[in-house]
Amino acid sequence: MELAKLSRKGQLSIPKRLLKALGVEGEAYFLVELAPEGGLLLRPAGVYPLEVYTEERLQELLAEDILTEEERARLAALAR
Repeated sequence: MELAKLSRKGQLSIPKRLLKALGVEGEAYFLVELAPEGGLLLRPAGVYPLEVYTEERLQELLAEDILTEEERARLAALAR
């Protein structure tokens, strides 16, 4: 068990040993929830940028997503 410090601003310092064990480096996001027994549960959260596609970009992606005849034949052979 490790000791963590809560600052006056409500920031919690997590011991480096625990962060290293989780594979967390640098700045990171965590999901925080209240556990049934009254403690806090922290889980590393993945934050990924979202891209909003225009209709033009969607058409480009769909055009690139077309199989060649050779690829179709190989897939059909695998499905048998």
